[in-house]
Amino acid sequence: MKTNNMFALTIFISLCVLAASLAAATHDYQIVKTEELKRMLDDGIEMTVVDARNPEEYQEVHIKGAINIPEKKFAEYQQELPGNKSAKIIFYCNGIKCGKSKKAAQKVINLGYTDISVYAEGMPVWEEKGMPIYTGPEYEKRIETTIISSKDLHALINSGADTFTIVDVRDPEEFTEGHIQSSINIPVASFASRSEILDKKKKIIVYCNSGGRSYNAYRKLMKLGYKDINQAIFADWKAAGMLVQKS
Repeated sequence: MKTNNMFALTIFISLCVLAASLAAATHDYQIVKTEELKRMLDDGIEMTVVDARNPEEYQEVHIKGAINIPEKKFAEYQQELPGNKSAKIIFYCNGIKCGKSKKAAQKVINLGYTDISVYAEGMPVWEEKGMPIYTGPEYEKRIETTIISSKDLHALINSGADTFTIVDVRDPEEFTEGHIQSSINIPVASFASRSEILDKKKKIIVYCNSGGRSYNAYRKLMKLGYKDINQAIFADWKAAGMLVQKS
């Protein structure tokens, strides 16, 4: 009988611990989508939009009207928060896989603020959808991409490794007509919006016909926080006589 009681007590304690863990894992902020945030801005709703990225990223480009409170320097910048603890505050950073906005939102909730939201799609999607932005002098600065040759890409594919993803950023019709073997299709026009399917732990190789669209996709990947990125050129792949698959 005593053994049964001890077993029941153990189960009860375990359930209590689990319940506490689940409670701690829940968040007290709301998630807003791109169109919803745009509507609130257009309607003139009183709120503070906060860019939780670092100051350099903020100075390059940010949502028009947003202020900068870097999550990693939160203590230094928190005086920029509204004095009213019931004020509406919306945080954003560099997309779904960027945790800065969520961490910053939790920090202000811990300070007693009650109307907190996170724009999880973040700056890359906002920019991609043509929403109002502020751009600094570094915005148009050309970046240097890392090019992978057709020969090296062919060898990588034939290696059978599962450490990379090849992305064709052209339109679906172009992809259907012919593409590099084992590649997936994410058109550059919706690249940031659909980038969450890409594993940050893998090398991401983007390509298009001549390099223009894949350059833009490469730039978006950098802003989304991907570290291992390569660019390939489909025209070079075909010129080298490599296999072209058709859907």
